[in-house]
Formats: sequence, structure tokens, C-alpha cells
Amino acid sequence: MEVFLPIAQVFINPVEILLLSALVGILSGLFGVGGGFLMTPFLIFMGVPPAYAVANEANNILATSVSGSTTHYLKNTLDYKMGFIIVIGGSIGTALGIYTFTYFKDIGKIDTVISLAYMYILAIIGTLMLVESLSEIDRAKKNITERKKIHVHYWIHGLPFRMRFPKSKLYESIFTPILIGLVVGFIAAIMGIGGAFILVPAMIYIIKMPTKLVPGTSLFVTIFVSVIVTFLHSFNYGSIDLMLVLMLVIGSIVGVQVGQKLGEQIDSSGLKALLAILLLIVGIVIAYDSFFAEKIMQENMTTSNQDLNFFSNFIKEFSKDMPFFYGLFSILFAVVLGIGAAFIRRFLSSWKKKYLAKIAKQSK
Repeated sequence: MEVFLPIAQVFINPVEILLLSALVGILSGLFGVGGGFLMTPFLIFMGVPPAYAVANEANNILATSVSGSTTHYLKNTLDYKMGFIIVIGGSIGTALGIYTFTYFKDIGKIDTVISLAYMYILAIIGTLMLVESLSEIDRAKKNITERKKIHVHYWIHGLPFRMRFPKSKLYESIFTPILIGLVVGFIAAIMGIGGAFILVPAMIYIIKMPTKLVPGTSLFVTIFVSVIVTFLHSFNYGSIDLMLVLMLVIGSIVGVQVGQKLGEQIDSSGLKALLAILLLIVGIVIAYDSFFAEKIMQENMTTSNQDLNFFSNFIKEFSKDMPFFYGLFSILFAVVLGIGAAFIRRFLSSWKKKYLAKIAKQSK
């Protein structure tokens, strides 16, 4: 069974999208990495045009970030002040990224730029992850404990205009988080990813934030960056397809929960090497498709409004006639899904604890 996406103008198999997004979600939950740099290439492989894959994955990231950030908010593991400073840089970077995206789209090279960006990013991340995981396995075999350097100073630590961040107990230049946010926002706008693979290490090793505050603050920043990316892509290009976003969000949120549970029970050092190899393979496939594979031009599918169901027709007309409000609606749609998923997860967790406590009480 295939479903027609009215915005992207392609047919996709919803079962494949759900399973694939769930798989990426499991990997994200298992290794604590964002799934955007895997899901976007997978969407492209399934026939979704790169520009649409980037936009819809950004909206999916918004929903999953809202879900995760809500959980951290309830646990009070967020540094709002640091987050807002990073968001300032992220907003600037996103604007620059959208400008760059528009330039290459206007000259007809945006698909090539997206493919090249993913090829290089996946090659770099995959290589670094593979080296790190093999080192972890080697140290575990030799029973070697790595001695970490507590204080490493870079040029960025000498920047002026220092500010106190009471939650993180830091006294840091505001330019440090702003510059980090700028890079994250720029990449998010072009590639449709949350940027956690840059943001999280930068928070830990450059800003020196407490580890317990990093995941929640990273998700908090990703929300704002994804909101800007989603709105600008929707308003400028009308490329957000809510049917696709709904399938991505459902699969991703379920997958993340499964991945987090698996991560608590198994040693992920060996699996991290397999993930690194997967990233390298995806990068190689993208490189082959970009430079060596024969390009097959797909015929544009023209579907009249009479051939669409009510929901598909509504999305198509809404995005075309009112792009500003459609952009806002896309953001609200993702936020509601994210908050709903967070509270459902919290309810099920609370119910499970009460049920186990009841069973334990009855067994006594």
C-alpha cells in the first residue's frame, strides 16, 4: 500500500517509513545521537526529493526535541540561560543557512549541495565514531582506564564579555555559545538535522557544562533552531508535508523509547562500531549516487485535486494559499505531537511503577 504525499508529489510506503524511522529512533536512543543525519538520506533513497527530505526531517526533529525537552524540564535538568544564548547564535546561523539554501536552490544545485554535505558529514562522523569505538574496545580488553584532561583551554575561552551561568556554575564569554549556536543553526538549515553531534561535544569539552545538563539543554536549543528552520522552509518553499511528518514522528518517538531501554541493558561499545560502519556505508552510497550512478529523471506526477483525499487536499491548498499560517501550523502540529508523546511516556512510566509496586506488595 502506497500513500501519495501532496507536497513532495511522490508516493511512499507508510509501513516502510514507520519501520525506518523507528529503526533510526532505536539507534538514536541506544547511542544518544540525533537521527537526522541518517533519516534524511534514507528519505532521499526512498524517492523523496532532497529539499523536501531536509524540511520534513527538521519538523520531525522539532517534535522529538519537544518530547525529550519536556521530560528534562520535569526533571529540572535544563540550563535555560545558556540555552537562550546558544539560540541567539543558532538564529543567526539558521538565517545564513536558509540564505545559502535559497541561493543554491535558485541556481538548481541544492540537491547536489545536500548530497555533498551528507557525504562529508557522514564520512567524518563515521570515521571518528569508528576510531573511538575501536579504542574503547581495545581499552576494555587491556583493562586500561583513560585519564581525562580536566582543563583544556582553546582560543575561544579568551573571548571577552563574560557572563555567569548559575545553573551550570560557569563564568563564560557569551561569544562562545553564540559561535557554537551559529555553526549548529547553519548546518540545521541546510541539512535538516538538529546539530546535536556538534552541540553536545561542544557543550561538554568547550563550554565545560555539567554532563547532566547537556542533553536537556541541547534539546532545548534544538527546539528553537528547528522552529526557525521549519517555518522558513514552509513559508519560503512550502515543503513541509504533514502526512510525512506524522509518520516520521510516530516511528521516531517509539524507536527512541526502545533504544533507551536497550541502552540500559547492553554494552554499546561494539554496536557503536557497527553504527559507524553504517554511517560510512550510507556516505559511500550517497557519493556513488551523486557522482557515478546514472541519473534517472523521474517524470513529474501531476495529480488533480479530485484524486486526493480530504486531508491531502487540505494540506496542499493550505500550504499554497496561506504559507505563513501553514508554517505556524506545521510548528504547532509538531509541538503538540512532542508534548503529547512526553506525557504519554510519563503516564506509562508512572503506571508501570505503580503496577510493579502492587505486584511486589501482593507477593509479600
